[in-house]
Amino acid sequence: MYQLNNLAPLTKKRKRVGRGGKLGGTSGKGSKGQKARSGGYVRADFEGGQMPLTRRIPKRGFNNARFRDDVTIVSIAALEKHFENGAEITKAVLVDKGLIKKAGLLKILGGSELSKKLTVVADQFSKTAEQSIKEAGGEVRFIKES
Repeated sequence: MYQLNNLAPLTKKRKRVGRGGKLGGTSGKGSKGQKARSGGYVRADFEGGQMPLTRRIPKRGFNNARFRDDVTIVSIAALEKHFENGAEITKAVLVDKGLIKKAGLLKILGGSELSKKLTVVADQFSKTAEQSIKEAGGEVRFIKES
């Protein structure tokens, strides 16, 4: 039968080292060295001063960054706002107006209505942009064609 005066403890006592008895002396840390010291710490990848494995292995692989096409995007709404009816829009004109900086590829995006008849020369057009320009009576030309 259980009695309050002889119940087994629910938790283990914390190991307090360096206070004499069985765990005195080196306190279970062996003898000397960095890891025996208070606050002693060695990184997991530390190899005693030898050049670490992560630095010995050659760095190889493929990175697609230098083959990336930098595409500058201009919306139909921006063309509607900044250009008059009948204007011809090219990269140079967009740079002069400050709508783009010098760009690799120029892509025109739709997403709004166009009420002006514009001739737009660009590398790429979204389907909605092409459709909006043609519906307004404008012309779509690709830079590779012209």
